Amino acid sequence: MPKRFDPTALRRIVVKVGSSSIINEEGLVRLGFLGKLATTIGRWRRDGVETVLVSSGAIAMGSLRIGRDEPPVRIQDKQALASIGQSQLMGLYQRLLSTLGVPVGQVLLSRDDLEDRRRYLNARETLQRLLELGAVPIINENDSVAVDEIQFGDNDQLSALVAGLVGADLLVLLTNVDGLYDSDPRENPDAKVIERLDRSLEEMLEITNGKPSAFGKGGMRSKLEAAQLCHNYGIHCVIARGRGSVLQAVLAGRPTGTYVPPSERGLSGRERWLANAALVAGELVLDDGAVEAMTMGHHSLLPSGIVRLTGDFARGAVIKLVDQRGKEIGRGVVRYGRPALEKIIGKRGDEIEKTLGFTYGDRVIHRDNIVLTG
Repeated sequence: MPKRFDPTALRRIVVKVGSSSIINEEGLVRLGFLGKLATTIGRWRRDGVETVLVSSGAIAMGSLRIGRDEPPVRIQDKQALASIGQSQLMGLYQRLLSTLGVPVGQVLLSRDDLEDRRRYLNARETLQRLLELGAVPIINENDSVAVDEIQFGDNDQLSALVAGLVGADLLVLLTNVDGLYDSDPRENPDAKVIERLDRSLEEMLEITNGKPSAFGKGGMRSKLEAAQLCHNYGIHCVIARGRGSVLQAVLAGRPTGTYVPPSERGLSGRERWLANAALVAGELVLDDGAVEAMTMGHHSLLPSGIVRLTGDFARGAVIKLVDQRGKEIGRGVVRYGRPALEKIIGKRGDEIEKTLGFTYGDRVIHRDNIVLTG
């Protein structure tokens, strides 16, 4: 069987470790697996392959530290346990990797850090410098201060965004199942792991509805969505069970777990931020002509193609672009704020200055500031 990708071409890998890969069902730390994980990362480092680790488990470690068996429900409890557990989690990784001479650096991120373009670039520069210093960045969501409005929801999405942020070649999502199945294994005992995923996200979501573990927040849906991000970014992705020597098998390109190949055209760094990380301030509904011009001809958006708008946004905001049936087409950086845009909807580009008394050009969004997502 041919390999999924050329392992010798991999120079930067992001590994996401879920809570179930750190704490077993009996509530004990999986030291055997984590030791193998550290050994693999150390070996990759000697071979010139950089690793970024996105690790869940702070809440689970905090619960273990204070002897709590049940997962927390209240946000205050989650934040407190995350605060206790994060230091425990980092201490564990530090002990495991320091024996191999590998330094680690903690990076806690919230959605705000990636939505703001300046903070996004700052995070990228910090991670790049850690890798240059030979350290392994260990990333987690900043659960101790995050609230619902700024949470990623799970570290699957965070790991995909980080893979795009650092320009990784491969994302490995380690979970508590063998991969994605062709049907729900809880209902069908003959369900088989899909070795290579070439179906659309929508098709797979009809099949997959995995439930999160007790302390985890993500199920198979979140892993699918993360894999879809990697596909769009042009990054290889593997979803596999976090056990044994799984990483060695993945890196060798052997059929372990589910492989999601990258798209032929990966998005640029700015396009990745615009498509998935940036804060969306509003929405523009486009007529069929504008949708066709953007999707088929990669044209700019003119005011004549806008049917209506929602949101309170200023010039320079990131806006979602949808068709009249509500389907997202893309996102872009708008040249006109809402007050001005309301006055020029449906008008020709050469009517803007006469209508407003000023102009930033005849295009509402230039094609260079549009990324298609639909």
